[in-house]
Amino acid sequence: MSFIDDVIERAKANKKTIILPESNDRRILEATEKILKNNIANIILIGSENEIKEDSEGLDISRATIINPVKYSGTEDLANKLYELRKEKGMTREEAHKLLLTDYMYFSCMLVKEGKADGVVSGACHSTSNTLRPALQIIKTAPGVELVSAFFLMIVPNCEYGYNGTFVFSDCGLEQNPTPEKLADIAYSSSQSFELLTGQKAITALLSHSTKGSAKHEDVDKVVEALKIAQEEYPTLNIDGELQLDAAIIPEVAATKAPDSKVAGHANTLIFPDLDAGNIGYKLVQRLAKAEAYGPITQGINKPVNDLSRGCSANDIVGVVAITALQASKK
Repeated sequence: MSFIDDVIERAKANKKTIILPESNDRRILEATEKILKNNIANIILIGSENEIKEDSEGLDISRATIINPVKYSGTEDLANKLYELRKEKGMTREEAHKLLLTDYMYFSCMLVKEGKADGVVSGACHSTSNTLRPALQIIKTAPGVELVSAFFLMIVPNCEYGYNGTFVFSDCGLEQNPTPEKLADIAYSSSQSFELLTGQKAITALLSHSTKGSAKHEDVDKVVEALKIAQEEYPTLNIDGELQLDAAIIPEVAATKAPDSKVAGHANTLIFPDLDAGNIGYKLVQRLAKAEAYGPITQGINKPVNDLSRGCSANDIVGVVAITALQASKK
């Protein structure tokens, strides 16, 4: 059984309801058919029933729930609650009502906030900001969480490193240039995400172009400071840095570059120093190593809302829905 198949089986054992707002995208509808056929999750599609039926010709999505905000009996109530949430930011009742009718992501997040669903997956044809802005405004961050970040679950075929080729890469989607404090928070959240999804202990490396002082630069200093903060704030975290990528995952290299580190050579949770490195890194591994890349998966939101890559396939969507359902089970 592949890793993502295991995630799917775990999601099936505690079935959740996930909203897919982008019902105008054929990939979403193809994924819906697969999800429903395999009993992975209950699916809510947002949009016009006639248009969805027309766009899904040849697919069996009969078990999906379709909600049209224009006809939905609870839209007015949702609009009033959205107004109450955002009135201090200047939103009027009329604007709240119009937003729910025109922006399905806002409508979806209100359904989740009201307990009508357990999570949302979007982004196949919308930007990350279009997906996450409504989530942060409506669902907000989880209690005790300072920072929302994003990771990719990477599954590298025929790979002996990490956890049988499985890694978390973070942050690859949100934080452009995190401070040491934010890097420490990202490391902690990412370690929790790795353990939730794999059931294995996270071994977390703070990555750099330097290993244990081999280079001097303020970018290296940032990573060194992040390690100090993480060790103070999260003493049970199995973390080390600064480590170059090869020292982090290859035992033979670690033995030379960081012989005293318990993390070096064994890391499965890789924390990149900035968004440029993280985004480039995951795409290199995805394209050149033919890795499966699921994400960006968000962490730190009160209920799971996950973004898709606009280049995703229907199978990618199925995987992200299963991961979202698993996150919802934890909540």
